[in-house]
Amino acid sequence: MWFFIMEDEVAEEKAAAAEPSVAPSSGSGQKPILLVALAVINMLVVAGVGFMLYQGRQKEAAQPKIEHVIKGEAEAQDAEATEQKELLGKVVPLETFIVNLAGSKGRKVAKVNMEIEVTGNHVLEEIEKRKAQIRDIIIIILSSKTYEEVSSREGKDSLRNEIKDTINSFLVQGKISNVFFTEFIYN
Repeated sequence: MWFFIMEDEVAEEKAAAAEPSVAPSSGSGQKPILLVALAVINMLVVAGVGFMLYQGRQKEAAQPKIEHVIKGEAEAQDAEATEQKELLGKVVPLETFIVNLAGSKGRKVAKVNMEIEVTGNHVLEEIEKRKAQIRDIIIIILSSKTYEEVSSREGKDSLRNEIKDTINSFLVQGKISNVFFTEFIYN
């Protein structure tokens, strides 16, 4: 019997010795693999978030800021205003013209104030010297028009172009770029 007790004890010791060696080795083997896997996944997530933040900053830096847009628009408007100032010439006012309209036998009268826009400084001197000639031509052109010709917008535009072309035909030093009617009254 003693032999059986001993044999049972030996079997229990063997079983006890086998269990602790199997249990610690299998438990300690899973923990490092699991920890390494979680650490790798964590690093991948952190790297992904960092990459997305970097890309967002790059897109934000590439987009024009509102200050740059406003500054660019202001520069464009300044350049346009400077260009328009260069294109606009000097404006010379002429005296009032009062003429009888053609075909009215003195019953239709037009009163016209106008200014002429010129290009260049030399043409101003020439206009001052030829003011009587310019007034004469304008009076002849105005008195040759009928009420129907000058009462419409198209008629006024045509009259404006005719005055400009006629005066430009004899000016030597420069040209008239535009004619402005500042007052146009007819009865």
